[in-house]
Amino acid sequence: MSVVALRNRLTEEDVRRLVKGETAEDRALAARKICHRMDVTSLTEAERSAAHDILTLISMDAAELVRRSLSVTLKNSKNLPHDIAVKLAADVDSVATPVLVSSPVLTDDDLITVLQLAAPGKNCAIAAREEISSIVVHEIIDTGDDKAVSIAASNNGAKFDDAGYQRAMEGFGEKPDVMDAFVARSHLPLEITEKLIAHISDTALDRLVKNHALPPQLAVEISEGARERATVDLVDQAGLAHNPKHFVQQLRLNGRLTPSLILRSTLRGHIAFLEYALAELAGVSHSKAWLLIHDAGPLGLRAIYDRTGMPQRLYPAIRTSLEVYHSIEMPDDPQGRSHFRRVLAERSITRFQGIPEDDFDYIMARIDQEQQPEALAAAS
Repeated sequence: MSVVALRNRLTEEDVRRLVKGETAEDRALAARKICHRMDVTSLTEAERSAAHDILTLISMDAAELVRRSLSVTLKNSKNLPHDIAVKLAADVDSVATPVLVSSPVLTDDDLITVLQLAAPGKNCAIAAREEISSIVVHEIIDTGDDKAVSIAASNNGAKFDDAGYQRAMEGFGEKPDVMDAFVARSHLPLEITEKLIAHISDTALDRLVKNHALPPQLAVEISEGARERATVDLVDQAGLAHNPKHFVQQLRLNGRLTPSLILRSTLRGHIAFLEYALAELAGVSHSKAWLLIHDAGPLGLRAIYDRTGMPQRLYPAIRTSLEVYHSIEMPDDPQGRSHFRRVLAERSITRFQGIPEDDFDYIMARIDQEQQPEALAAAS
């Protein structure tokens, strides 16, 4: 094998150690060094051809440690030749896993070919990739591998289309680990959220209620005790709702769009819910309600509030909360949003002390609940 074209990039000692190294450790170290240099350096066509020959030699080494060195070093590289990536993916799990999890040069067809071999370790590696197409997701489901499907279910980068969700529900509905894993996703379709209720553990159900919007009618049912396994805090469901207009309408139909719920939601920073709630009660569009609440000054808020039939004693608390809301900025991260809610509630309560006792107790209890995990994290 000629390496003349690479002599300015690689020392003869590197190549000698690769070819004639007495131990696997020596050859693995040489392989790592060579791979790293090839990846960070721009190569001519001739050099690339010579590099391919060297990488082929490494991929054929009898020692698993040497082949793994190649796989680990170039797992994220776009310069890893496709044929070598495929060869590594077909190797033993310790060699295949790095490229199966990370390699950008493997195609959907490559991944499907591996999945069809039904090797559990490789299935799980593919399910953990940063991005997985819906075609590959279906192939993962076809393996029937509970662990791999669980990993894909909790992986936000795995694209579950409607059919993928349906097949997972039908095929793994009686597999608690798989069903619980779906709760870890950042977003779930409402119809899937509803189906999960009957299949997940109590712990997962608690997380589902706290982190995902439930279908409006289901949220009302659970909050009223129709389901014994959990209760829903409608205040925070108001903030999670992907369709706040529909959520508000369902609450009103069920007699749950109460002044107390609206006040508590406002003090929790769920201002979009306040907008839709006032719009629904006042019989105006959301866009008009938004303008009256945010752009028309105190007279606009007063005008729409008076049309809702809400108790006049709560108006100062709503107005104060909005003033505080406009004076501070909500961060994007979860911890920042928790801090924002606490500051909003504390400042609103400080500036207006006429909040009903039950609503005050609720808000303070929620502040305490959110502070407990923060305190534990700080202590550890």
